[in-house]
Amino acid sequence: MTKDVIALTPRMPDPWAVLAGLLSGGPDKLVGTRGEGAVIQLCDPEGRPLVSVEAPLLVSVEGEAERLLGTTAPPVPYWWTEARATTGVAEAEQLAGTFATRLASLVGGSAWPPDAAGSLAVVQTDGVSIAPDPAAAQPAIDVLTERVAVVIQDRPVVAMTAWLSDAFRAAAEAGLGLQIVSPAGTTLSPAVRDALGGWPSRWIVQDERDGYYDGLTGAVLRWQDGMFAPVASPDATEDDPRTPVAATFQEVRDTGERQLALTFRMVHPADDRLVLGGGLETVWQELTGEPPAGWGTSEPATLPWSLRRLTDVAHERAPEPTWFVVVGNRDRPAIATVRITRTEAGVEEHVTLAFGYGSDEDPPLGALPAAAEALTTRHHLQSMLVQLRKARRDVAVPPRFEGPGVPLAFVLGAEEVRAMPGDRARRTPLAEQPVTLGPRTRPALYYPLPGDPSDLSGWQDFEQLMRHLKGA
Repeated sequence: MTKDVIALTPRMPDPWAVLAGLLSGGPDKLVGTRGEGAVIQLCDPEGRPLVSVEAPLLVSVEGEAERLLGTTAPPVPYWWTEARATTGVAEAEQLAGTFATRLASLVGGSAWPPDAAGSLAVVQTDGVSIAPDPAAAQPAIDVLTERVAVVIQDRPVVAMTAWLSDAFRAAAEAGLGLQIVSPAGTTLSPAVRDALGGWPSRWIVQDERDGYYDGLTGAVLRWQDGMFAPVASPDATEDDPRTPVAATFQEVRDTGERQLALTFRMVHPADDRLVLGGGLETVWQELTGEPPAGWGTSEPATLPWSLRRLTDVAHERAPEPTWFVVVGNRDRPAIATVRITRTEAGVEEHVTLAFGYGSDEDPPLGALPAAAEALTTRHHLQSMLVQLRKARRDVAVPPRFEGPGVPLAFVLGAEEVRAMPGDRARRTPLAEQPVTLGPRTRPALYYPLPGDPSDLSGWQDFEQLMRHLKGA
């Protein structure tokens, strides 16, 4: 039975419905709170949590339950109430399932996953206790060592939920890596992949043949010295560790699906009238004909797309950085992460964006120059890299090898062009010279990269261009 259980209901769970769910362990169970009351917990006799229930989320974006859970939700808007059972305690998992079942039976809707729905009867937990703090101090963290925090996620898609976001934050504050363990068949949200960073943080996938392996690199892993770490081959040396790669990771499946990936950075003058998110909306509109569907500060994305509301959240959190996830509709799968920071240069927006296309769909490559020009003339673009990748249409990250994208274009903003000495930015060693964007008195430059999208030769052209622009 899964450790995460979710109730999807057309009506907001009222206090009486939540209370009825909390009584799934009987009237003598201790109830505690965390996060200024945002999380309610059913606890053992020592006050340690068995089940943690997050405040219900109002989801107003279509397709999020389908994208993250593979299930059908009530029509939007609907309520998403998540309960997480403490790892390794069967009674805790039953409590979570019974809580969600009671909630759905009282206010309508359903519990996910279907096999986690328990009976309405009280779960017997007499004598049940759990591991002591600090492992139980953070509801999302299952194992805590001196080197890493480990989170176990048994879900179709490991997403950047509020639980997981709190785990990332707690691990970072403690100076620890975060390692996410999931079963075979699970995929990863790009939002989580981009947040994992480097060693010792990893996505660990359970595997029948090799035990465990890194879902992003394929390295075979074992639990050693307080964390999951690569297994060294018998003939490995200090200079050449020769880490074996899991056989499952190497099973490449070319379905003909592709992703158009864009990474761009904008630097805006700090101004109280500044509206954020406009650059992302512009690119989305140019490449799909419509704006994004929704956004949020975690997954699922709960809010309909709104530049004003996004800007208000970033303004309220300033000068601290703000992170957002932005999603597309079901007809054109897409996901973006946006990080907004205040620096000496102004207000910076760093965007990572991917659109998914099936084998019978063509990415709109012809629209790229227009999108780039709009960014440079209206949104203070500093730079942008465009790539085409052989990757899933649903933009989820599988635990298998997906080759690097092939660079299709690089864009240099007007201020960066102006700062370069002489005509270095305009005269490059590439066969095809850059295209001028915007006014000729203050141009930005669009560099088409002539590499063949069917191979990796585009990286050679890109590296040559970067060396030239840096004056190397």
